[in-house]
Amino acid sequence: MNILQPKGWEKPRGYVHGVSATGKQVFVAGQVGWNAQEIFESDDFIDQAKQALENIKTIMAEADAMPEHMTRMTWYVLSKEEYLADTKRLGEAYRSVMGHNYPAMTAVEVNNLMARGSKLEIEVTAVVPEG
Repeated sequence: MNILQPKGWEKPRGYVHGVSATGKQVFVAGQVGWNAQEIFESDDFIDQAKQALENIKTIMAEADAMPEHMTRMTWYVLSKEEYLADTKRLGEAYRSVMGHNYPAMTAVEVNNLMARGSKLEIEVTAVVPEG
């Protein structure tokens, strides 16, 4: 995987501008912050984010993908304010699950999500190198 960082551009924090990769593509459907039995154990935004990331990591493992194979991540959040309220704690939760692996990332505030009780949904694309 190659990080795409144009010369003269500010280096982003918590994501990268772009990624190029070759290998087996892995597409993870949007994951919310519930457990394997589809039960929300918390209504806290950061707790739900951490659980959604854990779910993504578990699904990727089914394809022998790891956090360093992530190429793209999209966050759908109900509240931009809640997403930005405690970025330090959110970053800590992210790194505790995904380490220092930052894909190209987009975050979008949405009006609603399909899973009742969810505060966010995250989808990921990963590319596992061949060989």
